This record gives sequence, C-alpha cells and structure tokens, in this order.
Amino acid sequence: MPAPGAGLSSFVDQVYVLARRSVVRTLRQPANVIGPLVFPMMLLAVNSGGLQAETKLPGFPTTSFVAFALAVPFMQGALFATMNAGTDLARDIQTGFLSRLSLTPMRRLAVLGGQLGGVVTLGLLQAIVYLSVGIAVGVHIKSGVAGVLVLLAFAVFISFAFGALGAFAALRTGSGEAVQGLFPLFFVVLFLSSMALPRDLIETDWFRTIATYNPVSYLLEAIRSLLITGWDGEALALGFGCAAAIAVVGVALCTRALRTRMVRT
Repeated sequence: MPAPGAGLSSFVDQVYVLARRSVVRTLRQPANVIGPLVFPMMLLAVNSGGLQAETKLPGFPTTSFVAFALAVPFMQGALFATMNAGTDLARDIQTGFLSRLSLTPMRRLAVLGGQLGGVVTLGLLQAIVYLSVGIAVGVHIKSGVAGVLVLLAFAVFISFAFGALGAFAALRTGSGEAVQGLFPLFFVVLFLSSMALPRDLIETDWFRTIATYNPVSYLLEAIRSLLITGWDGEALALGFGCAAAIAVVGVALCTRALRTRMVRT
C-alpha cells in the first residue's frame, strides 16, 4: 500500500522532470526566446513614436503613451507562448515521444503541466524584460514594488492560460504548422481590443462593442491599472477572472484531448 502523500510526491516529480525538459528545450531554441522579446519591443517603439498624440485626447489616462502601450507586449508575449507551447507539443506528437509516455505511469495532468513549464519560464523572463525596458525609458509604475510583483505573477498566469490553448491546438491537430496558422487569428483578436485606445474613447460603435466583449481588453486593462492608475480592484478582478476562465477552458480541453492522445495499449 503506498505511503500517505506518495501519490502527490510522484505527481510533483513527474511535473518537475517534464518541466525541466521543456525549459531546457525552450532555452536551446534562440528563436523561441529572442522573437518574443524583440518583436514586441520593436512594435512598442514604433507605436509610441507614432501615437503619442493620443495622450492629448480628453480623458486619456496618462501623458505617457509608452506607459499606456507597455501593456501590449505582455499580451503579444502570451500569443508567442501559445505558439511555443503548441509547436513543441506537436513535435513531441510527431516524434512519438507522447506515445512513449503513454506506456509509462505518467499522469496526463503531469504531462500538461510539464509541457507548459517552458512557457511559464519564458513568460516570466519576458515580463522582466518588458518592465525593465519600460522603467529604463521613464515609465513610473504607480502601484509600486508590490504592483511589480503582482504584474509579474499576472504575466505568468496569462502565459500559462494562452499556452494551454496552444497545447490544445497541438493535441487536436498533431501539427506544428496548424498551430502556427492560428497566430494571425490571435493577433486579430488582440487588435480588436482596447490595445490602441481606452474603450471609453473608442468612437466607432461596432469596434467599441467588440472590444467590450473581448476578454483581451480586460487583460490589458488589468496591466494598465498597475502601471498607470495604481490599485484598481475592479480592473484587477476582471483581468484575473478572464485569465482564470481562459486557463480553465484551456486545461479542460487539453485534459479531454490527452485522453485520446495518451491511450495505453
């Protein structure tokens, strides 16, 4: 009879082994690290230079467009997390690694948690870089040191949530190319949010309606509340709530898909 707690210890060990493998594999692929760091920063520089005039609009929340736009790289990083998690898992499916795992006592949730280990690590690294660049160019974080910690935790959370969606796409299709084909769709969802303007300043009715129903808007606004406003309980609650909903849906879909992919024979 197994000792009390042995099952939990075994599960933690399984997650750790696969997470370490995922982290090492991520760090060994420079394109998976450099792209999510450089591309969002380039867009931030371009948008900050071209859209600075927006800060003169009545009701705009800050005089620094860089502070307003700094939330966008966090979401772009989450989209890269979706692609990285999905393509890595699809590669494991194509090479037969996942099939071999199905012949071991490895638990399905441990497989999912381990696969997302690299995504979470990269999400934390991205968040640190984005914040460092923002502070270097003069962004003042209104929520202080505690807000920085909450922001880093939130960045990891949304990376995990979107990474789960990428993992589900890989499990359903088994193709890295199919997963990468989702990137334009996710980018459209980002653009149809409050990415460039606060929702209350969007004058086009259909655009404002879409942005209001788009959960990405609330993720962006949670980040901006920490950067610009300080502590906004409503914005944080909506942001963490949307991230939690995406994570729950993603994990649930992955768990179901893993039942099909990891059939012990």
